[in-house]
Amino acid sequence: MKSPITKIYEMYKDRALRKKAHADTVGHTGIRFTFGKGKPAEESAAPKEKTSEKKGLSGSPDSNPKETKDKNGLRIPAVMIPSSFITCRSCGRRALRHKWEDNYYVCPECGKYAPIGAYYRLSLILDKGSFTEIDTDIKAEDPLGFPGYKEKIERQEEKTGLNESVVSAVGSIQGIRLVTVVLDSRFFMGSMSRAVGEKVTRAVEYAMEEKLPLLIFSASGGARMQEGIYSLMQMAKTTSAIEQFSEKGGLFISFLTNPTTGGVTASFATLGDITLAEPGALIGFAGPRVIEQTISGKLPKGFQRSEYLENHGFVDRIVERSEMRDVLTDILKLHADTRQFSAVKRSVALENK
Repeated sequence: MKSPITKIYEMYKDRALRKKAHADTVGHTGIRFTFGKGKPAEESAAPKEKTSEKKGLSGSPDSNPKETKDKNGLRIPAVMIPSSFITCRSCGRRALRHKWEDNYYVCPECGKYAPIGAYYRLSLILDKGSFTEIDTDIKAEDPLGFPGYKEKIERQEEKTGLNESVVSAVGSIQGIRLVTVVLDSRFFMGSMSRAVGEKVTRAVEYAMEEKLPLLIFSASGGARMQEGIYSLMQMAKTTSAIEQFSEKGGLFISFLTNPTTGGVTASFATLGDITLAEPGALIGFAGPRVIEQTISGKLPKGFQRSEYLENHGFVDRIVERSEMRDVLTDILKLHADTRQFSAVKRSVALENK
């Protein structure tokens, strides 16, 4: 029986994850609202919209809020207000927000999968109170002094609330502990930087030390060009870590989401013992248009989509977002039962000797 202190601590962790997950969903389709009548910290030369001046709105949902200060010079933060309707980028039709939420951010009209944040995805699969984030001190840096890169990092941090395009955590699914890594496409399109490679490698090493299953959700445009060779080196680094993890008998479940391309596909994303994918996910190294230009020919219909890859044996199963937790539970239970059976078999063999 759990102690009251343990229960309170689990409630605190669950609340923290739910809060971050809510911020993930609101950040995609919300309106930025600034309280107070303070002056913007940075005056813009461009003319402002009349509605923005009157209501304190920043305009479009994707625009960055201007920092304002009160008469005492104190910062007034901008707040995201969720919109009542969400428009599908695929079919262009609108639906009530609660319908999208009930459908796990899959379009209620056409079934197109919308991208979701890392914390929201974790909240869908992990047991309540089991979430513990690891390696939070590792964040995006500018190792080459690339022009304008630092400013872009700051804008991405402000927009997404993340300090890098990956979130790694320890948690449990139906009581089975595991290490989970989620790439978030909102931050530099989930591209692999030096920090991303380090966080993925540390998560693999943690799973290896603790003898835990490893689950990685991939969503990436490839290596991050602003970090040059440092980002490319992460391919070898993460691949080596996965190889060591595999040699120790660890279970690695690779879950491919839209899109999984470039250096991430060419490294850890395609090395899973079991490879799952979301419906309609783009999976490949180079894009279809680049391949067509190279071969001077047309590609088959649906090429590089998860359904095409499943038919050709590259993906083991396509998993709907609504059944994600159930499928992962079945795999983890099967793995746990197999490990337990192997342990009993070894102990019996030792006794017979």
